[in-house]
Amino acid sequence: MKESMWGYWFIVLGLSIMSVMMLLQNYTTTNEQDYYLIKNVLEASMYESVDYAYFRDTSRIRMNTEKFVENFVRRFAESVNINKTYDINFYQIYEDPPAASVEIKSDGDGKEGKVEADDTVTNRLTGILYTNQFYNPSVVVFNPEN
Repeated sequence: MKESMWGYWFIVLGLSIMSVMMLLQNYTTTNEQDYYLIKNVLEASMYESVDYAYFRDTSRIRMNTEKFVENFVRRFAESVNINKTYDINFYQIYEDPPAASVEIKSDGDGKEGKVEADDTVTNRLTGILYTNQFYNPSVVVFNPEN
């Protein structure tokens, strides 16, 4: 009886440690998660901001700048965790040919107003929207620092 109680306590201890680890993992985000979030949001926002009336008339792709910024901010705000503070900067948004550069700075610890210089993480991505010979739009996203 005594040994079986120790076994039950080990199982309860293991389950409680695993639940605390899963809770902490959901609370924190990493730089890699932020990078892929920005990449996916940039790609989807560029697809959504294509001006199809202009494409139908001229067979060239053009992107609406205001619609792109609105879609990017909306999608990013819906997908991001609230435990960090983000600063979004847009650079070189071109309508024709469609391209956009985005820089997002995030603090490392989630403390507003107490961010030190080495706690800030910066992600910069550039996306270019192009078509192939069959008029299927594709987005190429790359990191300009690499």
